[in-house]
Amino acid sequence: MNRQTPPSPEKPNGTFAFVSLGCPKNLVDSERMLGLLAGEGYVPVSDPKGADMVIVNTCAFIESSRQESKAVIREMTDMKERGEVGGVIVTGCLAERMGPQIITEIPLVDHAVGVFGRDEIVKVADRFMNGSVEQRTVFRPVPVKALEDTARLRVTPRHFAYLKISEGCNRTCTFCAIPKMRGKHVTKSIDSIIAEAQELVRDGVRELVVVSQDTTYYGLDMYGEVRLKELIRELDQVEGLDWIRFLYAYPEHIDEALVDTWASSKKVVPYLDMPLQHINDRVLKRMQRRHNKAQTEKILDLLRDRWPGLAMRTTFIVGFPGETDEQFEELLEFVKEQEFERAGVFTYSIEEGTPAVKLDGHLPEEVKAERQQRLMQAQQEIAFAHAQAKVGQELDVIIDAVDPDEENSWIGRTKSDAPEIDTVTFVMGEDLEPGQIVRVRVIDTLDYDLVSEAIESPR
Repeated sequence: MNRQTPPSPEKPNGTFAFVSLGCPKNLVDSERMLGLLAGEGYVPVSDPKGADMVIVNTCAFIESSRQESKAVIREMTDMKERGEVGGVIVTGCLAERMGPQIITEIPLVDHAVGVFGRDEIVKVADRFMNGSVEQRTVFRPVPVKALEDTARLRVTPRHFAYLKISEGCNRTCTFCAIPKMRGKHVTKSIDSIIAEAQELVRDGVRELVVVSQDTTYYGLDMYGEVRLKELIRELDQVEGLDWIRFLYAYPEHIDEALVDTWASSKKVVPYLDMPLQHINDRVLKRMQRRHNKAQTEKILDLLRDRWPGLAMRTTFIVGFPGETDEQFEELLEFVKEQEFERAGVFTYSIEEGTPAVKLDGHLPEEVKAERQQRLMQAQQEIAFAHAQAKVGQELDVIIDAVDPDEENSWIGRTKSDAPEIDTVTFVMGEDLEPGQIVRVRVIDTLDYDLVSEAIESPR
């Protein structure tokens, strides 16, 4: 695992800046490309200004992410036009979704690389540095075997890393374009995942955040059956790991045996990200989700009953085509009843080429925005109450960074908080360092966040 920039050869191939957008799965792709480039003598720099090239690994999940990706690309091409950067290479989901059209739409882009051309980034960089214009795009078919994510040059803090256990998705949710960009579900073998986890631990990782498009589907395509329980047990044996966290668990395939495996693990923290999207049966059917309200509530009861101290994160879509006032109110009441510790709310985004585009009952943007605001307001009250209930409790916190605003203050996370998407805990204490796990007493709240003091020596 390449954490430090490798020694530059006497004549380095060139310098490159890297911009990674989107989800943790995309970040793993970015780190893989960084590692490949650095391993071949390209020198990463933090500032695009003056770099030979800048690589933008894009997101195209929803319209707002596509607009963000295009804005960053144009920012880089503007720098190129001013002579501040040599060239611009666009990779990732937006490139995959748009194909060669991305160069037609933004002509100052030098090269475009699709999701599955990721491992050819060195060849692309070589062609750019050699001035070749004969092949400006790399788009490869969906692989039958999951791509390797070893030898990454990580950009996360040293003590945590994302571990991608599969690629693609076999779901047919009518609102989602991810299968068009990422292809069908392809499982990584258990052996390869464990080897990658061990490599990450040797690089200083104490917390692994397990990600995929559909975590609970793991293994079905490769082994003929879901093998997530076996993977959990194997990860639990990796020496040097302290925390393992699971994101993106689709409700299907969650049963008593899986919940008990999570709950009995020595290292899996009591936290689960399970995107639900809605709760009304008719909306769920139009979304082509494979569970209904009764099944969802049964799964939630099972999780709460069998997994002590569980913190649940979920996401919802409001304003889906045909969503009535009554159906939204049902969702609002469900959120209030369930009191999820963490939740995100998206407004429905029209995704070209998805079945939902053809549904009747598309709603005005102002209606979607109003529903989002109401649901988030309800969730805010729940989250504030959860935070307040922790005052006086003693918790373990992993330190992520120095608090830049206060002396002898640090920013960390409890077991209930995933990096970058959840709340933080401010820790008052001396001689702490990122990556340490410290016992704290919560003494106050700061909106969603906690304020605490260290009460034991870190470990």
